[in-house]
Amino acid sequence: MQLFKDNSHLNTWTIEKAKDGDRRAQKTIYDFLSEKMFAVCLRYMGEREVAEDVLQDGFVTLFAKLDTYTGDGSFEGWARKIFVNTALMSLRKNDVLKESEDVEQARSLSSEAPSAVQDLGYKELCAMISELPAGFRTVFNMFVIEGYAHNEIARILGISEGTSRSQLLRARALLQAKILERQKKER
Repeated sequence: MQLFKDNSHLNTWTIEKAKDGDRRAQKTIYDFLSEKMFAVCLRYMGEREVAEDVLQDGFVTLFAKLDTYTGDGSFEGWARKIFVNTALMSLRKNDVLKESEDVEQARSLSSEAPSAVQDLGYKELCAMISELPAGFRTVFNMFVIEGYAHNEIARILGISEGTSRSQLLRARALLQAKILERQKKER
């Protein structure tokens, strides 16, 4: 029996078998998601070893909560939320935003300079994001990549909206500086 509909979607049979504890179906889900979800974990955690731990924790949670997947919406989207939340819980445990500043203290930073992102490859940009301090990286990922609003970020991370905005401004400013530095080296 075929476990995949095509190369990009798991079929319902595989998910149902995994819910019943079928190890082969669970391995198929792991194989299907692991590379994509590792990229999510790495974006949040910044270090391969820590991202690998979060990935494993995410799969433990995914398989424990598999019965809650109702089939509404994309399975991959449902799984992605689990991995993002697992990464956020790990970051929260380490209190990555304990030294964050409010937006009022970051007024001098600007991310309005012309963007050089179009000159970067995906891997280069991901590498630069992973080098950001954990608080900046977390808010940047949540806002820019995951599409959370500042009020949602504030609620999830237990910070003020101003702090969320400040972290995003600072992340953008640091990324812009890294991009400009890279461009100067290439000239």
